Amino acid sequence: MFRSRRAGLVRRLWRQRCAAAGPEDGPGALKPAAHALFKKLKDEELELLVQAVESRGAWESGCVWAPRGAKQALPPQVLLCRLYRWPDLRQPHELKHLCYCAGGRGGCGDTAVLCCNPHHFSRLAAPETPPPPYSKASCGPSWPDEPQHPGTQLLEFSYNSGDWRDTSLSRSTVKDGYWCKLAYWEHRTRVGRLYAVHEASVNVFCELPRGSGFCLGQLPAAHRSRAVRRARGKIGRGLLLSREPGGVWAYNRSEHPIFVSSPTLGPPGARGLTVLKVLPGYSAKVFDYERAGGTGGQWLPGEGPCDPHSVRISFAKGWGPCYSRQFITSCPCWLEVLLNQPR
Repeated sequence: MFRSRRAGLVRRLWRQRCAAAGPEDGPGALKPAAHALFKKLKDEELELLVQAVESRGAWESGCVWAPRGAKQALPPQVLLCRLYRWPDLRQPHELKHLCYCAGGRGGCGDTAVLCCNPHHFSRLAAPETPPPPYSKASCGPSWPDEPQHPGTQLLEFSYNSGDWRDTSLSRSTVKDGYWCKLAYWEHRTRVGRLYAVHEASVNVFCELPRGSGFCLGQLPAAHRSRAVRRARGKIGRGLLLSREPGGVWAYNRSEHPIFVSSPTLGPPGARGLTVLKVLPGYSAKVFDYERAGGTGGQWLPGEGPCDPHSVRISFAKGWGPCYSRQFITSCPCWLEVLLNQPR
């Protein structure tokens, strides 16, 4: 009975494999190595792996521990990431552990094993070679005035088992210690209230089957344009924002690109705006605390002053010199991350 149960789990795993990048990289070429790895996993590890790949990372799953140092052409985490997420993946250094993976923090305590859950990894985003600047002249709006805050509460929603729960807290009851506040904008209008982040990481999303965080889907607005509604429909699982040693990382959990800008993204001494495109499944270090130490305030043409301890993230739509939208205030849906300066 137990053997047939394991065989059923393996069949389910094999059905979830993704398409290959090329004929030489077909899933069939990985089948012997994959089945050899499956044999080394305990029953509970197989079940965790099935849960992770069938949900496609829709919710956080546990670590899948595999033996380290097995004689395989590919390390276990590279093998499973190629099989279920990125067929063109080649080397372990292209991957980054997500913040909730115990394997990335040495949490198992056993150096003989490593985590190979493919949804505990992201690929590292790299700056693109920029295309020629967009030629159409654009005269965008100036930076919007400080909006009137609609309330004195911090907005938080959690979702579990089909039930939304408003867990807003009064400012007077929030303890000190938040590392950032989030503001959600639609074009030049801020929607909702500031969201203070106390945990090391936070989900920002419209639709997330399980989990908690800053739910943009619950923010009301009187009048939304078609462009805003279309962009909001692409946010989906959104992104994971995490504070890690040395800086802040953003992991794109959605099915569409996100675009990021911060004072520390460009090369040292660079002038002007740097906007990084982060593809689905990729991560980027969006703010570097060390580099920010000597960064003064910026004045962005057409937008005005920019907080040197802030990050701006647009969902699905890019902006800047290489796009028709010259300013982030022209983007339908975007997020402002206001970092609490380290003391």
